[in-house]
Amino acid sequence: MSAPATTTPSTLPSLVGTRPSFKTTIVLGLLAVVAFVFFGALGSDGSATLRLATDGDFFALPALVLPGRITGIAVGFLLLAIAGISFALARRGEKLPTWAIVVFGVLFVLGFLAWAVSGGDTPSISLTGLLKGAVTLGIPLIFGTLSGVLGERSGVVNIAIEGQLLGGAFSAALLGTITGNAYLGLIAAAVAGALVSMVLAVFAIKYLVNQIIVGVVLNVLVSGLTGFLFGQVMTADPEAFNQPPRLDRLPIPLLSEIPIIGPIFFQQTIIGYLLYIAVFGVWYALGHTRWGLRTRAVGEHPKAADTLGVKVNSLRFWNVTAGGAIAGIGGAYFTLEAVEMFTKDMSGGRGFIALAALILGRWNPIGAALAALLFGFADNLAVVLSIVGTPVPSQFLEMLPYIVTIFAVAGLVGKSRGPAASGEPYVKE
Repeated sequence: MSAPATTTPSTLPSLVGTRPSFKTTIVLGLLAVVAFVFFGALGSDGSATLRLATDGDFFALPALVLPGRITGIAVGFLLLAIAGISFALARRGEKLPTWAIVVFGVLFVLGFLAWAVSGGDTPSISLTGLLKGAVTLGIPLIFGTLSGVLGERSGVVNIAIEGQLLGGAFSAALLGTITGNAYLGLIAAAVAGALVSMVLAVFAIKYLVNQIIVGVVLNVLVSGLTGFLFGQVMTADPEAFNQPPRLDRLPIPLLSEIPIIGPIFFQQTIIGYLLYIAVFGVWYALGHTRWGLRTRAVGEHPKAADTLGVKVNSLRFWNVTAGGAIAGIGGAYFTLEAVEMFTKDMSGGRGFIALAALILGRWNPIGAALAALLFGFADNLAVVLSIVGTPVPSQFLEMLPYIVTIFAVAGLVGKSRGPAASGEPYVKE
């Protein structure tokens, strides 16, 4: 008789994944039919102009002109073909490759843009500006997903991302205004996010309180506390407490002048560049360092990690704290870059969207970051389309980011699970 299979920390990452599901095929099929009917058959006879060039590029790229109805029909056929391939693979127990889903999404968005812009009052938009705005709006979401990755890969469910973002935004505005230094405000945001996560870690790890309940309570607590201080302190004297300096954009010479890519990725503030470092750093550390191996071990099988000498609860505590600091930096985006002031509940539920991006990205830092960019794109697309005067109802545009969230998580993720010990407190025997 062969020996039973054993699970070691080195094999644990492979356990986080998905199984094929017909849900993906159904969602893709419905979206393909919508594209064919609304973007194609009922599409506009006009054309949509997508501008690619911006001032300062090395050279100007020609605009992309898309005839509305023809583009919609072509996109609809292609999407139906991909949905058919997904159905065939699902019948064989296989899942559609990720790249095919990405292609499906790009084609659907292209057809939607051709339909919406060609039927609008201003049949022209800047595609580069649209993508740049998506990256900018995705910044707090990505920082939030990284906080979630560090928590859940360690075995702690971090529902308090919303509170960490909001606490970071408030602290950045307050200290940035008092000191007149945006960078000190950025540090204050990281500290505030870390403090919120420390409270989560203490109650969830030391006192074994239900992690979901603690996270929800913290979100409500931070919302109430910042709202109270906003009304009592900031509103009373905004010049002294709620007019933080703005972080300057720091274009990288040469790279910022590359068409399309340059304006999107290399004309960021310090928060944007910290984001690149954080995503790569967390990804590399989780997969290629001893700390990453231990983190994945305590998230999958803490008892086995403990027997190997890993201090499970200590590692969980500091990982959750580090995640909170990262989320706090993301919160600083709201007050040091976006609007230069704090308003009540200005994070607007983005902490919960970050959790959805975490699930869609399958608890992988890069996957979660890409999922967050998807939601940032939907958010910015709603803003751009409302400006150009498309036939899309304004109420639908306001719902667009949340509709994308529901479709992506419920329809495209399929059956998935996070680390096995996520949400389970560990008591050393």
